[in-house]
Order: sequence, then C-alpha cells, then structure tokens
Amino acid sequence: MKHLKIILFLAVLAGILFYVNLPVLNYGFTGIGVILALLLVLYILLSMGVTTDASGKNFRVSSKPNVFVLLLFVLFLVYITVLPLLTSAPIFHTSKYQKLIGKVDNGQKISTQIAPISMDKIRVVDKKLAYLLGEKVIGSQPALGSQIVLGEFTIQQVNNELYWVAPLLHSGFFKWLNNSGGTNGYVMVSATNERDVKLVQSVNGKPFFIRYQPSAYFFDDLERHVYFNGFASMGLTDYTFEINEEGKPFWVISTYEKQIGFSGRNATGVLVVDVQTGEIEQYSIENAPKWVDRIQPVDFIEEQLNDWGEYINGYWNFSNKDKLQITEGLTLVYGKDDRSYWYTGLTSVGSDESAVGFVLVDTRTKETTFYKQSGATEYAAQQSAEGKVQEKGYSTSLPIPYNINNIPTYVMTLKDDGGLVKMYAMVAINDYTIVGVGNSMREALTSFKSAYNSSGNRINPTSSDTKKQLKSVITRIQSDVKNGNSFYYFTVKDYSNIFVGSTQISSDIPLTIVGDSVKISFDIDQEKVIDVAQFKNLNFNKK
Repeated sequence: MKHLKIILFLAVLAGILFYVNLPVLNYGFTGIGVILALLLVLYILLSMGVTTDASGKNFRVSSKPNVFVLLLFVLFLVYITVLPLLTSAPIFHTSKYQKLIGKVDNGQKISTQIAPISMDKIRVVDKKLAYLLGEKVIGSQPALGSQIVLGEFTIQQVNNELYWVAPLLHSGFFKWLNNSGGTNGYVMVSATNERDVKLVQSVNGKPFFIRYQPSAYFFDDLERHVYFNGFASMGLTDYTFEINEEGKPFWVISTYEKQIGFSGRNATGVLVVDVQTGEIEQYSIENAPKWVDRIQPVDFIEEQLNDWGEYINGYWNFSNKDKLQITEGLTLVYGKDDRSYWYTGLTSVGSDESAVGFVLVDTRTKETTFYKQSGATEYAAQQSAEGKVQEKGYSTSLPIPYNINNIPTYVMTLKDDGGLVKMYAMVAINDYTIVGVGNSMREALTSFKSAYNSSGNRINPTSSDTKKQLKSVITRIQSDVKNGNSFYYFTVKDYSNIFVGSTQISSDIPLTIVGDSVKISFDIDQEKVIDVAQFKNLNFNKK
C-alpha cells in the first residue's frame, strides 16, 4: 500500500513537471532525463523507511533502496552528464562543428547581391522606434490599451513592402480570463515610413482573435498547445508572429534536430499555426509557404558561423591563425531576388574595426556566401556616423547594408535620447571615413556622394568610372528648401528623369535658367529622381 501511494504521488508530480516544463521526448535533449532522474531520487528517498530508536534521537534506515531503481538512476545520470560530454564536446567533434553551416560559397562583390534601392525604400524605422510608434497607436485607444500589451516586433516583407509586425497579447492572467477568446489584432509599422502605422483587427472584412499566444494560459498557451498536439518529440524554437500576403496572422515556429550528440542545433522546417483556430501545418524547408521569411533562427546561424570561423584550423589553434568571428550580430536584409538573408561582417579574432569580409545566409535554405572584401564593421560605421554629429549627442540605429549606386553602403538613423529620428547617415562599407549625414535621406545621400566623389577611387583603386555623362539643355528648373538647405530640381531635353543637385555639387546650379546648356554626370540607377555628381553650366564659359 505504501509503494502504491508513492507511485501515485510521483505519477501526479511527473504530470505536473511535464505540463510545466514541456521536455522534448527525443534523444539529444536532456530535459526528459533530468525529470526522470529527479523522480527516481524521490522514489528512492520515499521508499527507504526511516525510523528512530526509543530515545527518538537516532535515525536508522529500515529498508534498502531497490537495486534496479538505483541502476536506472545512474543510467539517467550518465545520460544527462557523461553522454553529452562524449558526444558533443568540440574537442572531440571539431570538424562536425566547423562544417555545420554547410558549404560556404565565395562571392565576388557584395554589391552584386544586395539590391539597388530608391530613397523611399530604405529602412528608416528600427525595432525600437517601431515599438514606440506601436505604443502610440495603442495608447490612442484607452479601452484597448488597458487590456493588452504589444508583443515582439518582427520585420517581414508583405506585398513587396517592409513592415514591422507585432501581435496584441494578454497583459496578465485576469485579462486572459476575461478575454478567453483571444486578443483582437496586430500592429503594422512601415519600416520605410514612420507615418505609416496601423492597427489591424480584421482580414477581408472579418474580425480575428489571437487565441493561441505566449501570453495565454493552460492549453491556450502557444507552446503547450503545439506540444500536446503531436509535437512533443520535436525540437521547437523561434516562435515568430508573421502574416501572409492577405494579412492573415500565423505563428511560425522553426523545427530543429541535434546534429552533434546533444548539440549542433540545425533547422529542419517550420510549423505554421493559425492564431485563432490553433490548426497546425508542418512544412519542410523546401515546401514552406513563400510568405514565410525566416526558417533559420538567428541564434543558430550565429553559432554555426562562429564555429565555422573558430575551428577553421582545428581545435588546437592557440595562435588564432586564420580564425574568424562575426562582428555585431546578424541583420535581416533583402537581396536582388527579393529573398531575405542574414547579414554580418566577419573579422579576425582580436580585430575591432576592420572586417575581412561579409556573409549572406539565406534565411530559408541556409545557403551561405562569403564575400572576401575588407571593410568597416557595423560598430566602426556607427562610431563614424556619431562622430560626424558628436556635438548633438545622437546615437545610431543598427546599420543596414544597401547598394547605393553600386557602392556597398551602411545606412542608419541618428536618434535623440527619446528614440526619435533626427538625422540620417550613410557610411561606405569599404571605407568608414566616407560619411554623409543630413536632416533628410536626400540630404544624407547628397552629402555621402560628395564625400565619395571627393575620395576619388580610393575606395577601389582598380574600379572604372561608371558615371554617365550627358550634355543637354535645361527645360525646367525649380528650387526647394528642406531643413534650411536648397535643392535644385531640373529636367533636360530628351531625358525623362528628374535630376537634383545642390550648391555642394556646383555653384553654377543656383544661376542656371531654362534654355542653358549644361554638362552633367550622374550614377546610373533606377530612381525617378537622380542625384547629379557633377554639374557645369556651359553658357558661363562662352565668350
């Protein structure tokens, strides 16, 4: 009877531990081993009868522990301690860790992969600013703001536009109890326009509710819902809120396996969970829906890239020969093919400001390309931009790499202590001393091009001049003052684009009128409004 009570107690305790901790029921995961070892220890202690003598001062054990139970405990103890060491320690499996990232291709120029971009497509809203803007739109509806909190923002591409998207989540247990059907809506913040902020509470005219979420309880909890619906034996991570092209919300969860014993996490696909019905669809990497931007978790790729660089010459490399490490972490960028990539610089171990190359990793397939070209780390670029306006005390956002007229360029915002964008900055990736700042993106671009042009070919001595030369006649010209700076927009005969320049480019521009003959040069790009690199009024040279 005593043993039956112990077994019933431990069975109840086991149910509670499994319900709370959700251990993965598979080899390579220690959670299940820890719980079973704990239960066996409790069983041994409870089954050993403890009595006292007549004085009540001396204790003695009336029964010995079961040998089979002791052996089982030792077995689980070995499983959670010795086995992980033998099967996962880098000293024994260096080559496996180094190759976990897969084949690393060598790219030619990173500018060939990063898409050329127009001014209105550059990301000017980072995650922190998105949260401030999201809080503002929620705060404008007091009844809603008292019931929910904003979840984590995730950047994604929706109908070829970049948005930060965050779900509305329960703000506590009693709020969940009062709204057991779920929270209604999510917030979208344009990554390219800080005035484009909206609260979405219906899709195709039908309201929706986020019932399954991390802030729910019991079986409405997202992780618990997935675990008890057939996925208890699968590694799950990176619970990300994403929407499809129609705006319907889902939870996207990366599935993974351990490739090196108890370590070496490697993504295998995704689960897509309907936020309202809880319906779960499982996909491999190859057949995941196109609107899913991220399958490869950022921390997996960070680990694998660092291992690739760390063990490039084996484990016993105390001189750090050829060792590489990532710079400031990974940034999500979009390439010419509209696919998303994790971007980071690679620097030699011990190096601070100079990167020896840059890496792009496909966020879906993990295809990795290493561009061996020196340049500035993200930190060095931030320091350079902040130094340009050091008297203002602004701090920079995380630099985003762009292809600005075939120039690999870090673009970032400069923000005040309140997190509001005050200025914009561009820094050449290949030379962080080439910096342009301005009160608008157009001003920053003009300043950057001026700094770049004045550098000559220092950034790439072997490059040829790719600027287009044009002689024509002014057909229209108009000035526009922005933030105290004058910009001159003009058109020329037999050319459909609009050109823009300032006195930083040439002192001829303010004196130019319709009918004047001019000679201009400009970068060949796809923008409707093109910045001129050089401007010369030919009429002024006539005698």
